[in-house]
Amino acid sequence: MTESFQKNKKGILLMLVSSICVCIGQLRCKLSAKEGIRGLLAGLAFYGGGAMVMILAYRFGKLSVLQPMLSLNYVLSILLAAVVLKEEITLLKCAGVLIIIAGVILIAGGDEE
Repeated sequence: MTESFQKNKKGILLMLVSSICVCIGQLRCKLSAKEGIRGLLAGLAFYGGGAMVMILAYRFGKLSVLQPMLSLNYVLSILLAAVVLKEEITLLKCAGVLIIIAGVILIAGGDEE
């Protein structure tokens, strides 16, 4: 498991940065309904930056390991919605988050070659 992580470490870290940027971008776009064009432009900038980092990440890891990490966007979106937008986190959402995290750990650690 640690061998796979070491092989894809840089790509995994870049995918985490990408997920954070994309989720902040989505949140900023949502908030732009109240904030106006500046919020929208900030959201698009974060979203675009996240996409660029994701493309870069693919140079430093296997697609079969990095692509499933995009599911972390769902986890981060739920957390941001709860903290910033005061949305409720249901038991079903918590179960989904745990399944996603377990899957990401298994995929990142199960790369065989």
